Amino acid sequence: MSSSTHPIAGKVAIVTGAAGGLGRAIALNYAAHGATVVACDVNESGLTQLATELNTHGDKHLCVPCNVADSHGVAALFDHVCHVFGTVHILVNNAALVPSRPEDDVRRNRHYTYITTPQPRQSLRFTSQMSDGEWLRWWDVNVHGVFYCTREALKRMEPQREGKIINVASIAGISSMSAHSPHYSATKGAVIAFTKAVAAEVAGANVFVNAMAPGGVQTPDFDALLARMGEEKCNQFWQVIPAGRLGTMQEYADTALFLAGPHYLVGQVISPNGGAVI
Repeated sequence: MSSSTHPIAGKVAIVTGAAGGLGRAIALNYAAHGATVVACDVNESGLTQLATELNTHGDKHLCVPCNVADSHGVAALFDHVCHVFGTVHILVNNAALVPSRPEDDVRRNRHYTYITTPQPRQSLRFTSQMSDGEWLRWWDVNVHGVFYCTREALKRMEPQREGKIINVASIAGISSMSAHSPHYSATKGAVIAFTKAVAAEVAGANVFVNAMAPGGVQTPDFDALLARMGEEKCNQFWQVIPAGRLGTMQEYADTALFLAGPHYLVGQVISPNGGAVI
């Protein structure tokens, strides 16, 4: 199917957290299939690079710096997009904090060792040692940002009786796979619950809201994490994924492409994860 005849051709799609990783892959995939893409992120240098790549699919795309945790900034983003393009048809809530700092690596390695090697059962003591600040910092982007963007999108989608919203959650929100990061798991579980509630609310306006709950995504950040883990820890990690590999960004981006097109899904959680959660 050519880009000019794909169902999302000509649609205006906002993708948050688009400067790198999965968000970048989704933005480029949408552009390749004819959508007008508005990419936003706090990473301005990443947006500059993305703008060059988007321009290979035409010059109608926008890259706009925006912190989704700032409700006023989000409102300004949507106002600007509607001023330029008239409306919004598709929203991908992808922006999120992920556990990728050294202290997150330590917890992750302990968790994977615990679940893949025989040893006495015990508490890993992640939650009991977590500070208020560490718990709270995740909610502004991962949950409040999803709400702010969804609220602004619905203000445009409900009157036009057309829209698709894809919330990028995680298997962390539907399983214990990220027990090493209970704060992250909690935010992704909240995204899934929010998805279901809003989906039931707005489906009568022909606005379909669904979630994608990825397993491991083969991004540069994840590749770097695997390199830091070392061979033994990597081998332990692969034991929990029946497919024996991470999902590629293109595989996940194609799932997001499907959810942006015509379908009968309302409030569903689609989880490409290689069998890690079945």
